[in-house]
Amino acid sequence: MTTTLDALLNEVRLPVTAPRRFDVAAGLRRLAADARRRTPTTDIARAAQAGQRLGVVCRWVLNEPAVADHVAKIAEGPEQGPLTEEHLDVDGALAFACLLYLTRHPESAQFWWQLAAGAGSRAAAYCLHLHHLALGESKRARHWFHQLTHSMADTAPPDAAFLEGLELFARYVRTNGSTALAPTGRLENEVDRLAARAPGRSVIVARPDRQLVDQLQEFAAGR
Repeated sequence: MTTTLDALLNEVRLPVTAPRRFDVAAGLRRLAADARRRTPTTDIARAAQAGQRLGVVCRWVLNEPAVADHVAKIAEGPEQGPLTEEHLDVDGALAFACLLYLTRHPESAQFWWQLAAGAGSRAAAYCLHLHHLALGESKRARHWFHQLTHSMADTAPPDAAFLEGLELFARYVRTNGSTALAPTGRLENEVDRLAARAPGRSVIVARPDRQLVDQLQEFAAGR
């Protein structure tokens, strides 16, 4: 036995209710409450700004003139030997971390920033501060900010005016753009190739290789 659409519709009975008067004041209160819920909290806004600043800093680092030379010093190869803390090129580790971040490998970037920060890079400590701030991890963000401003004895810490100027410049870049280029598709493909060499692992702990360095040199030449 088949049931026609008309028969189904005929079985529907809508309840008859008295018309309700619209309460304007209550409606406005509901709209205001919805707006408050949808307005980013201070923490969310701060996290978003930290992520934007981190992107700006990473692009600066990646557009430095000698970036490929520094990354080449930490690259694997028959002439390189094992990578030890004593022979770590700090700027190379920082640049590789920034490349990983810009190519959407943030966990891997964190690993290499920590290596660079452990070797005394204040820039890496600042990147870690912003990275954890963007993730809403306030305690870790404060730790790396303290490392940046107090705990690295080998170099002079940046003063408050420098950090404030950096944030102002990052805000300007967000609004007006920057001449610092983001990684190309080819460079991104090289990073993905490295990631594919360790399937099942979320963090790229492997060193960059000569093929990636060559692509980074091409990127630098095209600026």
